[in-house]
Amino acid sequence: MTDLRTPLSRARGSGAAGHGAAHWVAERVSAIALVPLTLWMVYAALVISRSDYSGALGFVSHPVNAVLIILVLVVSGWHMHAGARVVVEDYMHKMLGRSALLVLNLFVTVLVTALAVFSVLKVALGGAL
Repeated sequence: MTDLRTPLSRARGSGAAGHGAAHWVAERVSAIALVPLTLWMVYAALVISRSDYSGALGFVSHPVNAVLIILVLVVSGWHMHAGARVVVEDYMHKMLGRSALLVLNLFVTVLVTALAVFSVLKVALGGAL
């Protein structure tokens, strides 16, 4: 059976034309989410900087504050990972170097984010005294 479509008709919908759309949307969503979270984090940093150690522990121990700090950490970690991934994919042309940097980006981002979330949870749940 022969395909009666034109070459342009066969080419549409295939190839790399739509490959980066999900990454682009994820970056924009995380950037939009970081706007109010960053404003709140600036407020939190100002409140914590004006208090002593026990006041800072009390602030972080409050459930809403702990959850918002963890959200800031997770969303910013995801945003950092996505941005670095795009830079590596766009500017690294050797496959081995690109693969190594992408794996390193993932591991470092997950490690740093997990350690930061663990630290907030330890303080919030009373283990930092």
